[in-house]
Amino acid sequence: MALPDPMTAPTTSPTIDSTRPVVRDLDGQVAVVTGAGSPSGIGFGIATHLAERGAVVVIGSTTERIHERVGELVEAGHQALGFIGDLVDSTVCDRLVAMVAERIGRIDILVNNAGMTTVGDVADEPAATPAEGRIDDVAWRRAIDRNLTTAFNMSRAVAPIMSAAGYGRIVNMASVSGTSMAYSGDAGYHAAKAGVAGLTRAMALELAPAGVCVNAVAPGWIATGSSTAPELAAGAATPVGRPGTPSEVAAVVGLLASPAASYLCGQVIVVDGGNGLEENRALRAS
Repeated sequence: MALPDPMTAPTTSPTIDSTRPVVRDLDGQVAVVTGAGSPSGIGFGIATHLAERGAVVVIGSTTERIHERVGELVEAGHQALGFIGDLVDSTVCDRLVAMVAERIGRIDILVNNAGMTTVGDVADEPAATPAEGRIDDVAWRRAIDRNLTTAFNMSRAVAPIMSAAGYGRIVNMASVSGTSMAYSGDAGYHAAKAGVAGLTRAMALELAPAGVCVNAVAPGWIATGSSTAPELAAGAATPVGRPGTPSEVAAVVGLLASPAASYLCGQVIVVDGGNGLEENRALRAS
């Protein structure tokens, strides 16, 4: 078979036909995805991706809007359930897992996506640094709880079910913030996301012998409905030249959640458009 002449081969990227059927390698599996309330967020993007691959998805958030997301999935022909609860409370996580086990009988995949930054918080507090002395105990604990404790609580709740089944996939949502980079004004978020990476590696060691693979995804600048203009500008300044999309994060989560990820264990996969690669940024700025 002749190879195309590189001098005449097309130079543009191929157009991806989103109408093509997705490989249904998750048929019969049950996936729990937390933090999936926003219609344009990473969590709902992940839930949609896993559903398109055949999984029954159980999605959650802290507000009633999760019922709208369930309706959208069902309308698209997928099987979905919703739950509302604050996963900082470990008893809520235990009840959720017990409910899924009772109604469906299994949990194969857990995606710990719940969490948020201080910026845009319901309290609408200004960004603060430790040097300014404006991070109080409540704000610190809230950041740790929302972004790290929720992942621990849910993982602890599903681990016995997955271990007993001899199979499971846990995917934690870390971030380049805290694990390899940082910005000023949200120390609690960075500390929590760094903790997610450590939790991922520790759980991976403990659960791998039982057939449960634990990994994490660390997104960079991703365009969602809540993205601010400075965040979108930061995404445009990456080597790829644009922010990422929830579907691009979901594609990596889909790999880690699949049976094919049987030898991936304790990894933190960066999805940042090459933003963390460039050492001499002054060259591009000039």
